[in-house]
Amino acid sequence: MSGPEIPVTLRPEAVGDEATIHALTEAAFAPMPFSDGDEQHVIDRLRDDGDLTFSLVAEDGKRIVGHIAISPVTITDGARGWYGLGPVAVWPELHHRGIGGTLIRRAIADMRQAGAKGIILLGSNVYYPRFGFEHHPQLKYPGPPAEFFQALLLEGELPSGVVSYAPGFDPSEA
Repeated sequence: MSGPEIPVTLRPEAVGDEATIHALTEAAFAPMPFSDGDEQHVIDRLRDDGDLTFSLVAEDGKRIVGHIAISPVTITDGARGWYGLGPVAVWPELHHRGIGGTLIRRAIADMRQAGAKGIILLGSNVYYPRFGFEHHPQLKYPGPPAEFFQALLLEGELPSGVVSYAPGFDPSEA
């Protein structure tokens, strides 16, 4: 962490938060070399499609400073109860202050409590293992390097197959 942790309050997304979440996500991913610049639109499409299963914001007492989204995924073996984590966004000037980690830990806990079987994500294989995510060769996501596709088993057995995100992740399907 490069600065002191910032205390935040977490709450579900509310009506009226959409524009702030859009701007926050756009700003958070703008400097990222791996970003295609579409993350904010992904959240909008997930919301419009009814696929935004879990949408949580972090507030610092004055404004929304972070957001996390979770949406359903499908796996070719027919496994049910699996979800995709992301995007996770924090205002750039507040990166490395614990906000993203707080959102991720809460999302995992809430999904476990809701009875989810597992969570997948595409992200840093250095950052996400601290939350229990790891690469499992039996779960595949074509395209990016395999080691960045990770899963966290919450209950039951690990499925095996190709994972597909909700249609909102693909603008051609929206």
